[in-house]
Amino acid sequence: MNRPAEPGPRRTAPPALIESLRALLGERFSTAQAVREHHGRDESHFDAPPPDAVAFPRSTEEVAGIVERCAAHATPIIAFGAGTSVEGHVLAVQGGIAVDLSQMNRIVAVRAEDLDATVEAGVTREQLNEYLRDTGLFFPLDPGANATLGGMAATRASGTNAVRYGTMRENVLALTAVLADAQVVRTGTRARKSSAGYDLTRLLVGSEGTLAIITEVTLRLHPQPEALSAAVCAFPSVGEAVQTVIQTIQTGVPVARCELLDATTIRGINAYSKLALREAPHLFFEFHGSPASVAEQAESVQAIAAEHGGMGFEWSATPEDRSRLWKARHDAYFACVALRPGCRVLSTDVCVPISQLARCIAETEVEVKTAPFPIMLVGHVGDGNFHLGMNIDPNDPREQALAETINRRMVERAIAMDGTCTGEHGIGLGKMDFLEREHASDISVMRTLKRALDPNNLLNPGKMLRLGP
Repeated sequence: MNRPAEPGPRRTAPPALIESLRALLGERFSTAQAVREHHGRDESHFDAPPPDAVAFPRSTEEVAGIVERCAAHATPIIAFGAGTSVEGHVLAVQGGIAVDLSQMNRIVAVRAEDLDATVEAGVTREQLNEYLRDTGLFFPLDPGANATLGGMAATRASGTNAVRYGTMRENVLALTAVLADAQVVRTGTRARKSSAGYDLTRLLVGSEGTLAIITEVTLRLHPQPEALSAAVCAFPSVGEAVQTVIQTIQTGVPVARCELLDATTIRGINAYSKLALREAPHLFFEFHGSPASVAEQAESVQAIAAEHGGMGFEWSATPEDRSRLWKARHDAYFACVALRPGCRVLSTDVCVPISQLARCIAETEVEVKTAPFPIMLVGHVGDGNFHLGMNIDPNDPREQALAETINRRMVERAIAMDGTCTGEHGIGLGKMDFLEREHASDISVMRTLKRALDPNNLLNPGKMLRLGP
């Protein structure tokens, strides 16, 4: 029903490998059809056969053992976290063994005095923040889904708080990972800066499981803000909302979250989340700091919004109001699905310099408004990142083709504005062509790195890079 995944030579796991892995892991190794099918899909619109088997390791040493056995049989290895990616990252397009890291879910250490923590790759962001609840610290990155922190590192995730706290690139201090030859490496230290050698941590963050399997992550933590408040404001048009964001950022108001939702998105979340917002483009804000500073930030943004036609600016510091607002924002994907039951959402994103954001969104809106299917436009616009969720009929190839055309034009527009084909979704299967266009001058260096670290193309093959013959 969906577009097939990138074709490639299928390397089926031989019986000898299956028996070897079963001996290593016992009941934590499965060839059951239901288990394989669960690990053969994510939130993307791609179809691919399921992996040949699924392994559930509980330690870095077991991951190394799995990789060593798979390498001996030239069988692909696909790291699997929570399965929430939208670009086909975890699909077994060339067969092989899925390595589900969800049972590696120990919080190894929290060092409050140094504001850092070390966790195994299967720990989720919600699990970590629940553990940190009474420490006065939190981990701020919030991509929406309750993703694993290993998966977030592998895809260089960010989310709604990135405008203030940065992405995984800024918040990962060190990693433990298993290379394609089963070597275990520990990159980086807990020091806040270093001039020692190549930055292998940053190389692996965002490598999407194609260079190594991340098994442990050391993360920056942040003090829980003394006060938080959320605000919501409607606008006559998306353009005026975006101009409000640009002016807010350029004047230095330290917003923690700044989210754009167009009228279609508001209609969807009103129905799905039982809200009663005006059916018009909205900005959702969150402010962190002292009680006085969050009030001052809200007043500054309210004044800027008023200059651009902002209507009904409301802000609240109550946890209930904030939670309801941000849950509705995080449920926007499911709200989009509900707008057209039985259809499938093709989700995509780009990121541009903040000065180009208004033009990029305005030109994209022209195509959004004329499409024959619902399209949600949402964005972490404080850092120039926005998304489209296109709700298409999976049985209508014309809709599929149009959605892909809208996606391609949006990406081309962003790249022409010195932006990127993806701000946070990653490359996976869906954006390999765009990566080649964006990085025409250095894609050969990426291929050289891949071949050096994974000469037999065993780690998540068929993703991110086309290696050629």
